[in-house]
Amino acid sequence: MICAAQIDAWAGYDLCMTQRPTGVDLQLVPLLDYLARVGRRAAENTPGVLRPRYVIVLKLLREQGPVGQQGLAEALSLDPSNVVALLNELEERELVTRRRDPADRRRHIVELSAKGADELALASRHLGLIEDELFAALSAEERQTLHGLLTRAVGAAFKPCSAAEVPPDCLA
Repeated sequence: MICAAQIDAWAGYDLCMTQRPTGVDLQLVPLLDYLARVGRRAAENTPGVLRPRYVIVLKLLREQGPVGQQGLAEALSLDPSNVVALLNELEERELVTRRRDPADRRRHIVELSAKGADELALASRHLGLIEDELFAALSAEERQTLHGLLTRAVGAAFKPCSAAEVPPDCLA
């Protein structure tokens, strides 16, 4: 556990909360980045656990159903060429399937495979244990509040789909 009145020099944060943050100390991105790196490192060092970036894609596909590759790139805020590389990795592991859209042969539709759904369930359990350790300083209620706030912030970052959009690319 990090504490003992340490000041985290990489970002100037008082990790023990001995002082109330003000102004620039209220910036969330460095804190979120730090927590993401610690969590990602823990996940990647745990044998058999999917990488967090895989989990994000698989969860999105589980929640949204089959999605166009371009729509997936937009939802992930990734360059389409990076999405192709990511999907190649997932497809190689048989976690997703890609097929041509019969209505438009230029488009690829991506969907979660049965193996992908199983791996996602296993990864969710493992990530839950990692999160329990990472957020041990927070009560269950505080974690629920944090989750709600982050979910709302993520939702605000994406505009909702209009009825005119093609359904496989719509991420409403």
